[in-house]
Amino acid sequence: MSKPRSNRRRIDGVLLIDKPYDISSNNALQKARWLLNAAKAGHTGVLDPLATGLLPVCLGEATKFSSYLLDADKGYRATVKFGAVTTTGDIEGEVVSERPIAFDREALLAAMARFTGEISQVPPMYSALKHQGKPLYEYARAGIEVPREARQVVIRQLELVSFDGDTAVMDVLCSKGTYIRTLACDIGEALGCGAHLTGLRRTATGGFSLDESLPLADLERLDMAGREAKLLPADVLVAHFPQLELGDGEIGKFMHGQPVRFEQKCEKIQRFRVYQQSTRRFVGLGEARGDGRLHPIRLLAEQAETP
Repeated sequence: MSKPRSNRRRIDGVLLIDKPYDISSNNALQKARWLLNAAKAGHTGVLDPLATGLLPVCLGEATKFSSYLLDADKGYRATVKFGAVTTTGDIEGEVVSERPIAFDREALLAAMARFTGEISQVPPMYSALKHQGKPLYEYARAGIEVPREARQVVIRQLELVSFDGDTAVMDVLCSKGTYIRTLACDIGEALGCGAHLTGLRRTATGGFSLDESLPLADLERLDMAGREAKLLPADVLVAHFPQLELGDGEIGKFMHGQPVRFEQKCEKIQRFRVYQQSTRRFVGLGEARGDGRLHPIRLLAEQAETP
């Protein structure tokens, strides 16, 4: 699949992929990179092979701003099967216990309410979280249980879409670092019957929605011009920061890493999206620190190719 490095193009932008089932996030990224013949690419948060849905892929200079999506809230649609617990917390594991289901819709809603807000989660053994340099799932596959500390995460919204007596579909909006498998298992335990995840689809992240994404198969069917037309500019990753324009005299200094005069008053340190006034070209992020200057903190390389 890979092409010689010398043939790859420098191209900057963000591609919103609808990741299919049973493919890793890295494989999806590399496929998108290959289809665009891009020299550099990075994703903005790993999805399990079981999970499908929104996977933003950053190309070229856009990778410099990918951390803002890593830290963003995420939205998911989860399908939870009650009455059975598996080794992995999802459909790919072996069933280790089964218990009767003895709750109704009202009890389920009450349990879900207890898992809304700031909650404590213990990361699952079948996860990519590392212990002594190795992901936990490698220990789990070897039958080794590693002690894990509980982490605080925030479930901002937890809504019941449907419930048929043993399977529920839930919409989740959560902070980074939330394990939806763990959430499903914990709700099952709270209801006394156990549960595991049978489906997971990421629906939103960092202001992007699944409706804006494109399945990999559809991307493959397009010609190169059509693929490039799907790219979003790099500044969409930092659209939550206020905008600032610099004149041609200041932009050169700023682009060479020098702070420039900044007359706006800021009560605290504040970051800005910075553009060249004459061309409206996005050049990077600047930070006002209350010293009357705007400091460059993350810049695009000059002569970047734009989608």
